[in-house]
Amino acid sequence: MVKRNLKKLKSKTKEDVFSIDFKTTNDIKISNKMIDQVIGQDKATEIIKKAAIQRRNVLLVGSPGTGKSMLGQALSELLPAEKLQDIVSLPNQKDENNPLIRTFPAGEGKKFVAQAKMKSVAGMNSGNSMTIFLGILVVFFVATYIVSMIVNTQKNDILAAADQISGTLFIITILIGFLFILLMTRLSRVRITPLAPKLLLDNSGAKTAPFVDATGAHEGALLGDVLHDPFQSGGLGTPSHERVVLGDIHKANGGVLFIDEIADMTPEMQIQLLTAMQEKKSAITGRSERSAGAMVKTEPVPCDFILVGAGNPESIMKMSPALRSRIRGYGYEVYMEDNMPDTIENRNKIAIFVAQEVKKDGKIPPFSREAVAEIVKEAKRRADKKNSLTLRLRELGGIIRVAGDMSREKNKKVVDISDVINAKEYAGSFEQQVASRFIKEKKEYEVIQVSGSHVGKVNGLAVIENSDSGLMLPIEAIVTKSMRKGGGEIIATGKLGEIAQEAVKNVGAIIKLYSKQQLSDYDIHIQFLQAYSGVEGDSASISVATAILSAITGIPVKQSIAMTGSLSILGEVLPVGGITSKVEAAVNAGIKDVIIPTSNFGDLVLPNNADIKVIPVSTLGEVIDHAMENGRERTKLIKTIKGAFKKKPVV
Repeated sequence: MVKRNLKKLKSKTKEDVFSIDFKTTNDIKISNKMIDQVIGQDKATEIIKKAAIQRRNVLLVGSPGTGKSMLGQALSELLPAEKLQDIVSLPNQKDENNPLIRTFPAGEGKKFVAQAKMKSVAGMNSGNSMTIFLGILVVFFVATYIVSMIVNTQKNDILAAADQISGTLFIITILIGFLFILLMTRLSRVRITPLAPKLLLDNSGAKTAPFVDATGAHEGALLGDVLHDPFQSGGLGTPSHERVVLGDIHKANGGVLFIDEIADMTPEMQIQLLTAMQEKKSAITGRSERSAGAMVKTEPVPCDFILVGAGNPESIMKMSPALRSRIRGYGYEVYMEDNMPDTIENRNKIAIFVAQEVKKDGKIPPFSREAVAEIVKEAKRRADKKNSLTLRLRELGGIIRVAGDMSREKNKKVVDISDVINAKEYAGSFEQQVASRFIKEKKEYEVIQVSGSHVGKVNGLAVIENSDSGLMLPIEAIVTKSMRKGGGEIIATGKLGEIAQEAVKNVGAIIKLYSKQQLSDYDIHIQFLQAYSGVEGDSASISVATAILSAITGIPVKQSIAMTGSLSILGEVLPVGGITSKVEAAVNAGIKDVIIPTSNFGDLVLPNNADIKVIPVSTLGEVIDHAMENGRERTKLIKTIKGAFKKKPVV
């Protein structure tokens, strides 16, 4: 197989990747409608529009950062706001532990509560008038007493003393009575004021339907609660209707309730959510058994909302079957797109996305046309699929903000291509930093070798789980005599996952087919060097096969070559994921050549300065041809492998 050059893969970023005319992102028009700001999710967008018209529930399934929460907000903007309601709680004269609930058109609830409070204030003002009247009487009697004392100075001492004592007692009696009446008036005010209704939900001035994000909400926050009252007697307690707190399901009445990772809710909360969806109303009670609020239960409170649930494919399987059935039966399930085709129109969408992020952030300069083109190139790299652009736009947003920060730090008015390139290196993920440090440390201790040759040792390539960060993974194999005749086995160490273990078994079957030696009397040991976090997947299959064949035949493997690829039991090299990240890890480790599946060649997107030769292969024979040192033994092995394909099947 001839080594292919990478001119197409490493072509310079061109300015003609867009059909829209702009010098900076300030020249790009941005829609004010949230639904138009969703990039690349055409199917989901159409379903959201239908859900807004018919008031359907929606379950969005897909990777993080693909626009699920934005679609939920867009749905709330599409709903009419004229049917929104205010919710008010009132005291129940018959049962104070069962507050009454009343609804009003948006804006009317505030007026109702204000009028009720005015009446309470008027009642208290009458008490204030009585207090003022009593105060005037006290002042009058005190003045009279002072005058009488002055007059009594003309009397004899005995009569004057008697008048003074009686007058003092009278004044004390008047003062005590006044203070008693004043205290009772204050207490009555405390008791009268809370009897006014409480405005629980105020939608006055709302221009769009509510969007409530209930992600991670606990039971009380989601379903409503009644606060604890430490003072429950003596006229100091707070009436039950004053302690009612709405839940997110009630705040979303007439709008959208968004719950990300909905499957992580407890089964009990999922059932209560299902009940609220069915009844479109839900009473509020205290959620803590030790709270005084546990004795309070309101009348049913309206909660007619549209549920937009979200999650990844693995977590959705843990959802309550009843809740998922309700969504599916009265709405839509949408599988979000991870990628979109690499077309001029979709590159324009990426440019619009960059403009949206700049405007949304408000603290970074606009991007130049060349800088946006570099973002498009990064979107292509992260897609990990030929002729595609990633739709995990949140990750791109992080690069945009870092590039903007670096440009602002240099007092630039426009973010240029150098800022984006530096941002990609500077804003590496945690996994990328771990992989880089791992390779550096292992090279220092010569665990990873990038020159010379070695029998039974291969530089494999892997991707850190749940990330796009590549990693060099050395693999070693040795063949030893088995302790018992015919009891040979393949032993692999390195915390292999289920799929990786099965891949090793398949490789063992292939080795038995190609090798002329009787392997049943030998043990084959395979070690994934210092793979402390474990190994999963079958992308190391060609690396394992090469290491074993090298150990059996004694043919050295070139350490300047790294490889990745799955392997069928017929010796065909199959495509793997994360190909760009793996090759980048090889570049960072100083590898000169890398072997990848031919079907993955179009998926590869490398930086312009990548100094590496990519060797696409389709069969195990081609892998051996490129990876092992030249010699007669290698030629014999390749002939044996090719001859195995020509054998007729055994029936």
